[in-house]
Amino acid sequence: MNRDEIKKSVAEGLLKIEAVFLRPEEPFTWASGIKSPVYCDNRLILTSPQVRNMVEEAIAETVKREFPETELLMGTSTAGIAHAAIAGHITGLPAGYVRSGSKDHGRQNKIEGRLIPGQKTVVIEDLISTGGSAIAAVETLREAGADVLGIVSIFTYGMKEGLAKLEDAGVRNVSLTDFPAVVETAAECGYINRERIPALMAFVDNPRDESWIGK
Repeated sequence: MNRDEIKKSVAEGLLKIEAVFLRPEEPFTWASGIKSPVYCDNRLILTSPQVRNMVEEAIAETVKREFPETELLMGTSTAGIAHAAIAGHITGLPAGYVRSGSKDHGRQNKIEGRLIPGQKTVVIEDLISTGGSAIAAVETLREAGADVLGIVSIFTYGMKEGLAKLEDAGVRNVSLTDFPAVVETAAECGYINRERIPALMAFVDNPRDESWIGK
């Protein structure tokens, strides 16, 4: 599949298994306190074999297309671990993962798996919102000597804050699908009414501005 086909197929798959759930009329509350019309739980991908196979093949294909020099895949902890391992199996690449903090026992590793300094590495992430966790993983890998080529994520909101942080950190992210694609696909498939789209997109423009609620 080309990039547009992947974007559409992954959006359809995430909606089908409710890994991405749109509820503009009854917003969710994130841990940060932000009111959101969308909830994303990509862990559900692992329990849906058909969608899982499609997503993992898409990750592998994206890594090979966008970062052909890749020598190592590193998942973010914990959501990216399984995807890095499966994509590593498909591509024949070694894989590991980056902890959010060092272990408090043993060798106190923050990076699990063998990393050779200078190794060309791609980070595998399930979701990009503000970009904080993915950038932290990239910085940890860089400190350990990895040549981080970029990130491949399953889904991104495309929030301005997240895009700015990635740019400032010098990190390129390639997502299989994104919020605009999911919203458009949801309208096409009848998951939401098309008149909801402007309010949904207003949320992504500024998640802390709740004026979209009730529109």
